Amino acid sequence: MLPEKKQILVVDDEANLRRVLSAQLGRDGYEVHTAEDGEEGLAFLKEHHIDLVITDLRMPKVDGMDLLRAALRDDPSRPVVLLTAHGTVDNAVEALKTGAFDYITKPFDQNEVRVVVKKALRTRDLASADATRDVSAAQPRGGSDRFGIIGESPPIQELYAILERVADTPTTVLISGESGTGKELVARALHENSSRRDRPFIKVNCAAIPKDLMESELFGYERGAFTGAVASKPGRFELASGGTLFLDEIGEIPTEMQVKLLRVLQESEFERVGGIKTIHVDVRLVAATNRDLKREIAAGTFREDLFYRLNVVPIALPALRERRSDIPHLCAHFVAKFNARLKKSIEGIEPEALERLSSHGWPGNIRELENVVERALLFADGSRIRLDDLPEEIRSGPSSSTGASLPLVAAIADPALAPSTPDGLKEQVKAAMSKLERDLIERALKQTHGNVTHAARLLKISRKGLQLKMKELNLRERDPE
Repeated sequence: MLPEKKQILVVDDEANLRRVLSAQLGRDGYEVHTAEDGEEGLAFLKEHHIDLVITDLRMPKVDGMDLLRAALRDDPSRPVVLLTAHGTVDNAVEALKTGAFDYITKPFDQNEVRVVVKKALRTRDLASADATRDVSAAQPRGGSDRFGIIGESPPIQELYAILERVADTPTTVLISGESGTGKELVARALHENSSRRDRPFIKVNCAAIPKDLMESELFGYERGAFTGAVASKPGRFELASGGTLFLDEIGEIPTEMQVKLLRVLQESEFERVGGIKTIHVDVRLVAATNRDLKREIAAGTFREDLFYRLNVVPIALPALRERRSDIPHLCAHFVAKFNARLKKSIEGIEPEALERLSSHGWPGNIRELENVVERALLFADGSRIRLDDLPEEIRSGPSSSTGASLPLVAAIADPALAPSTPDGLKEQVKAAMSKLERDLIERALKQTHGNVTHAARLLKISRKGLQLKMKELNLRERDPE
C-alpha cells in the first residue's frame, strides 16, 4: 500500500506563481491545492485536511499574517511558510514570532522551497509521533532533574516549557546568555530529548578554531586541497549527519564563512575544500553565543540574514543572579557531585554560608558557583561547609538584600536538616520554598506599592516570570497604591 500523499495548500494572488509551485511540488510527490487569496485559503482550510500551508504575505482581503494566525489556531502543529517580495527584517521577525515555520523571499530558488518544505513536513511528523508516544517513554531522562537541568525558578520553568516543545524537532535553535550559564547543557538537552539521541552530538567551539582553518574544520577537505592535506577528511557537518551539530560561540565565525554557513542552513548541502562533489547532510543545528548579535549586525561583523536563519527558536538563558532561588538546589547537586569525585562525605552547607552564596553576584554564573563549592568542599574540615570555608570575596560580601534568613531552604543543601525519606525531603523543600517565595514576593509588592514591573526588578527576575510565580502561589495582582 502506497503511503498517503502530504497535502499542501499554496495561497498567492499571482496565478503564475501558483502554477510554478504546484508543478514543482507535484513532481516531488505532494498533493498540491491552490487558493488565489487569503479568504479563499481560509475557506479551504475549514473543509480539508492540510499538512502544510505556503502563503504569500501581501494579499487583498485577508493577508498572509491573518491566514497564519488562523491556520495555527486550527492546528498549532501545522507548519506555515511565508512567501514575500517585501523581505524586510520586520516582516521576517513578526512572522517567526507569530509561529511561522520559515519565510522565503521572492524571487526564490526552487531548491530552497524544496528544502524548506521537506524540513517543515518532517517537523510535523515528529510532533505527531511525539503526541502519540507512550507517556512513560516521554519522561525526561536524568533522574528527578528535568532535562538534566537543576532548578525550579520561574525562568527555568520557562526554559523547561520551551525544551518540551522544540527538543524533538529538527528546528534550528539559538541559545544566548552570559558565560557560565549552561548553554552547552541546554544544547545537549535538546539532543538527548530528541529522536536523534542515538546519533552523534558534535560540538564545535568556533572561538578556538583559527580563521584560516574554519572552512576545512566545518566542511572537511579533499586530498591535495592544500599543503599537508595528504588524505581526505570529513568535516564536522558530515560527522554530525543524522544527529546534532552544536556551534558554540557562533559570533566568532568570520564574515566570509557566514555566507557558506547560510547556504548549509538553507540547502543542507556543501562541498569539501578542494572538492567538486556536493555533499548532502541531515543535521539539526544548535548555536550559542554570549555576544549581542544584533549589535554585531549593526557593527557589520555578523550577517543579518544568517542571524534570522539561526534565530528560529531563540533561548535566552538567565544569569544566576536572576534565579537566586535555584542556588540551594545547585549547591546540593555540586556537594553530591564532588563528594563522589573527591571521596569526601560533606553532609551539607551551613545556613550562614548558604545565605552568602545566595546573595553573591556570581559574575561567572553557574561555572563560578561550581568552582567555589568544589574548593570549599575540598578544604572543609568539618562535616558541613561553613562560612569560613568560602573565599574571602564571598565571606565579606553583602548579605541578602531582602534581609530574609534562609534556614528553611538550607534543608535543600543540607540533608541533615530534612527528613530521611526522599518523599519527606521533597515535600518539606517544596513547602519551604513556597513559603519563602510567597513572603519575598509579598514584601517586594508592598515595597513597590503593588507595581509588578518594579517588584520584578527588585527581585531580579523577569516580569513574566513574576506573574507566573504569582499565579502558581495564588497571589493576585493588586492595584498600585
